[in-house]
Amino acid sequence: MSDPPESPYSTLPHDGAYETRLGSALITLVEPAAGHDRAYNRWYEDDHYYSGAMAMPWMFAGRRWVATQNLQALRYPDPSAIAQPLNAGKYLATYWITEGRYEDHLRWTVATNQRLLPDHRIFLDRTHVYTSFQHYAGAVYRDASGPRDFQSLDHPYEGLVLEVLDAPPGADRAGLDRWLRTEHLPARLADSPAAMTLVFEPIPLPEDRMSYVEDVPGLERRLTLLTLTETPPASAWPRFAATGDAVARAGLGRVELAAPFLPTIPGTDTYVDELR
Repeated sequence: MSDPPESPYSTLPHDGAYETRLGSALITLVEPAAGHDRAYNRWYEDDHYYSGAMAMPWMFAGRRWVATQNLQALRYPDPSAIAQPLNAGKYLATYWITEGRYEDHLRWTVATNQRLLPDHRIFLDRTHVYTSFQHYAGAVYRDASGPRDFQSLDHPYEGLVLEVLDAPPGADRAGLDRWLRTEHLPARLADSPAAMTLVFEPIPLPEDRMSYVEDVPGLERRLTLLTLTETPPASAWPRFAATGDAVARAGLGRVELAAPFLPTIPGTDTYVDELR
């Protein structure tokens, strides 16, 4: 009797990267259709967070975030190239992918979502405000010790601030990135409730992406910053509110969206009644 064929699940782990390193991310800012907030939250938490993300290979951490009305009121600039209107994007989800495994993860997630849609497991009463896979460019830390980048979605941080910045037309993002990491971010983090800022570069979506997710122009000039805070982000907001003017004075670009969020409480509809 011949041996049974070896399962791909036994052979695939033998090759490729598997270090504990953050290499890329899925960052998705979504606006539920009015009147569908609770249904969207339940679908995402009860199904999509797992079937559309965490169950997939090489996605090793995830966390959801929510912007209540009082946090939406802190956002800037208006108008924004990202959120139109500025309060669009009530929910944010962030996921970490193992370094060197982006393409492997992408192939699986595209195929899975192509199955979920005909199986009626995609919630269509929503708009993707800012959704993309992003290359991880590095972190700036407040402290020499403590949680590191790969632990940031598991540590019980009380807030997150999303910032999207664009270098000027005709310029690349290298100068903006260098100024942020060597000057602005270390000064902003010092003696603050913010523990770290992670820097990402958006990646163009694949050609076989789902039709309800669109790519955005100007990706080659764009940086996405995620800052984790040890207190609710409103208490630290003055430091973030000053970033727009600081970037403009430096002549290195423009903040296109600065938006604070609280972590959702899994398994509950906490904050759903505070969105509108």
